[in-house]
Amino acid sequence: MTKSPVQNLYQTDFVLWVQNTVSKLKSQNYIDVDWENLIEEIEALGGRDRRELESRLTTLFEHLLKRRYVNLPECYRGWEVTISRTQQELKRIFRDSPSLRNYYLIVSNECYQDAVKNMTKEYDAQFPKDCPFPPDIDSLLTDNHGE
Repeated sequence: MTKSPVQNLYQTDFVLWVQNTVSKLKSQNYIDVDWENLIEEIEALGGRDRRELESRLTTLFEHLLKRRYVNLPECYRGWEVTISRTQQELKRIFRDSPSLRNYYLIVSNECYQDAVKNMTKEYDAQFPKDCPFPPDIDSLLTDNHGE
């Protein structure tokens, strides 16, 4: 199957492809839109946001675990800054995509288990198998649970 010039542009200059696609959509030139790649990109956006949520949530759990269970007082301040920054970033993610709150319910335990696995490799400390932090996302993102 031969690729159209628009599809070739998608592979050779993504930013220009986006600009051209937006221009076509704004002018309602739907016949010349590269629908196959546009649909693929839109679908990928949702996956990217879910991966971002998982990554940030795992980071939050890692630092909460370190702050609560690793006795290195000289590191507490840095961990607390990361906790605060990650809470802020997660709040923005949920503000921009409220439906990800449902996805949080699905992945929070997996993210916690990943955090425990990572922290067990890094520190000689005992971490709880079950998540000791509030399951409610608003509480998790508001309070300092590391102390």
